[in-house]
Amino acid sequence: MKKIDAHAHIGYFGSWCNVGITPDEMVKKMDQYEIEKTIICTIPNEETQKAVSQYPERLIGIPWVNPYEGQKAVDEVYHYVNECGFKGIKLHPLMQSFIANEEIVHPIAQAAEDLAIPLFIHSGHPPYSLPWSIAQLAEDFPKVKVVMVHMGHGHGVYIQAAIDMAKKFSNIYLETSGMPMHTKIKEAYEQVGSDRIMWGSDIPFHDYSVEIQRTMVSGLSEKQLEDVFYNNIKQLLSL
Repeated sequence: MKKIDAHAHIGYFGSWCNVGITPDEMVKKMDQYEIEKTIICTIPNEETQKAVSQYPERLIGIPWVNPYEGQKAVDEVYHYVNECGFKGIKLHPLMQSFIANEEIVHPIAQAAEDLAIPLFIHSGHPPYSLPWSIAQLAEDFPKVKVVMVHMGHGHGVYIQAAIDMAKKFSNIYLETSGMPMHTKIKEAYEQVGSDRIMWGSDIPFHDYSVEIQRTMVSGLSEKQLEDVFYNNIKQLLSL
């Protein structure tokens, strides 16, 4: 089955994470698991650009920016989208300690609207990246397609909230990586919308085989799995 990985990282992440993967290692793994393309981000963005330049047919970049950097972050978004062909924006409220619907995020969301690109936001960790806060941002910027990465992550209450918020706001999309409940993938597909659920790996924080298998056993038909693994992210990013 064809696959596009909607969310992954290159580089080494130290401290408690102690995980990493190089672009060469990633592409080798992509070949092993029949993954056509992968959407990647890391800090600094220059490393993402180097990887995309090395594998332009396989890797697609999105800039990872820090809203606390103000205009510099906005300028970075425009540079990487307009000059380097990046396809979205990544925000990580937990890692950089901001709440998803704070006013400091609004210039980034406005850039996403002006550039007509999706905004990928890490979800699932209090107090910064809860589904309700991400949903408020989506409500404030209804023209922006907001991808709730991890669809609530590891807490059942947040997973359900991700689904509930996506049902309420049609511009919220859900990405599956790191979310442990396989049944929630089918539930989201049926209740949120067949075009708004997408598979991701979150490599190197998770393993391809685990992330693929969880989706495969979710109860979706082969046709529906094609949407989650391939069609939806391809359509979202116009690949």
